[in-house]
Amino acid sequence: MIDDRNRPVYMIGVAAELAGVHPQTLRIYEQKGLVTPQRTSGNTRMYSQADIDRLAMINELTSEGINLAGVIRILDLQGRLDDRDTELDDLHRRVRRLADRVHELETRESVTSLVTAQVNALRRLP
Repeated sequence: MIDDRNRPVYMIGVAAELAGVHPQTLRIYEQKGLVTPQRTSGNTRMYSQADIDRLAMINELTSEGINLAGVIRILDLQGRLDDRDTELDDLHRRVRRLADRVHELETRESVTSLVTAQVNALRRLP
């Protein structure tokens, strides 16, 4: 299921207006692989809010004097960083689950030791 940020809702004219660029700029960005709008069955470009946000970042970088090759590299590195952040979050969740399981097993072992000690003590009674 597509979340709302990735749902294609804007045609190229609206997307260009929201991004503050000319529609031809969006076509150039698509050719260079900076943005990949989805297509309708009639081949109309449709942009999502995530695409608009990406275009805003591209505009910010280019307005700072970074050329499109640099923007491509920055976006690639940002994507890799986002992937690593997701992996790290997953690993943290796994470590927490494992720590909880270890604590559960240690508690169970402690209870078992106490019960065993009590049973042995009761066996020694006359």
